[in-house]
Amino acid sequence: MTSNLVSCWSGAACLALACSATAYGDDTRMEPILDLRLRAEQVDQAGLENTTAVTLRGRFGFQLQFLSGWSFLAEAEAVEHLGGDFSDTVNTIGGRAVVADPEAFELNRFQVSWAGETANLTLGRQRIVFDDARLVGNVGFRQNEQTFDAVRVGYTGMADIAMDYVYVGRVHRIFGDDSPMGEFESDSHIFRIGAETPAGEISASILLLDFENAPAASSQTYSLRWSESWTFEAGTLGATAQLALQDAYRGGGPASELGFQSVGATFTRGDITAFAGADVLEGSGGQAFSTPLATLHAFQGWADVFLTTPGQGLRDLSFGMRGRGVNIVSGAPAANWAVVYHDFESDNGSVSFGREFDAVFRVPVNDWLAVELKGARFEGEQPAFPDRTKIWLSIEANF
Repeated sequence: MTSNLVSCWSGAACLALACSATAYGDDTRMEPILDLRLRAEQVDQAGLENTTAVTLRGRFGFQLQFLSGWSFLAEAEAVEHLGGDFSDTVNTIGGRAVVADPEAFELNRFQVSWAGETANLTLGRQRIVFDDARLVGNVGFRQNEQTFDAVRVGYTGMADIAMDYVYVGRVHRIFGDDSPMGEFESDSHIFRIGAETPAGEISASILLLDFENAPAASSQTYSLRWSESWTFEAGTLGATAQLALQDAYRGGGPASELGFQSVGATFTRGDITAFAGADVLEGSGGQAFSTPLATLHAFQGWADVFLTTPGQGLRDLSFGMRGRGVNIVSGAPAANWAVVYHDFESDNGSVSFGREFDAVFRVPVNDWLAVELKGARFEGEQPAFPDRTKIWLSIEANF
């Protein structure tokens, strides 16, 4: 694995130096892709040994763009373990916590696209993120990105309205090709329509998910999302709300209808934003509202305790602050930070699951290099959810 990784990264670096923004004739342009992330992750979880994982992730490839509106993109992804004894979801080490970054060397994206004045089309293995990634995302925090073998068609021919349809034939999940659950064999449909209105931005989504090798993750979900902001002399106030209903689809998924409700508010003054939110993922009969295609790490706490919603459902009350504009490195983009607190209960509010404190500080060194320190501390109140502390130190380079 290491020799293959070094060879591919060396080739990618040469490509970046030799072909950067190279023009090929009057109607063709090549742009290289080189994206590296070195990360150390430490996990201290009650009942398990302290675990440290050092991993290196690289994405490398190129994109050809044509004046006719067509483009072609090819991108490989490699993940290498540089140190630490940890369970990575493919290899299990007794008594060690899970760090879901297994070694991998695979085709991450391979797509042909066309973009016209009012329509667009993408065919092949691609990255798909809708709205805030609550229902469909790429799980960008983990080293192995989630991508989709799909056909995506978009239409923007009506003023302030955008429509998308996606057929998903396969989902390449973060666990990699060597994991039994590294892929969802899919016969799924996703519909989304978004509109800018005088009352705010509104989007409606329908997910008809049918996974042949994971029927429990199948479902049909109908979602409506709204967001708006208002600017005053004192600052800017923002609000979001989302409602969703989920049921069985083609014999898979929940046995009864489940709901999801989310509300949030922000207030920004200068470089500081205060925010608060409440999410309810309903549970019934041991089953709960689920989002198998979402960027799950971004929601319900960075400690990843609730990647799978408990059978009793989940209520997450959160609040925090984030800021930007901190000048750390002269001439570099400003640093940014955030702190978040979560309180977790069961769907009916009668059982407390615990609480969590999260923090992150990100420092750009220049336009292509950044360092990030991130942490999460979860304090559980039920045996099923033990205490844990996670710390990440990352160096990212994006050319």
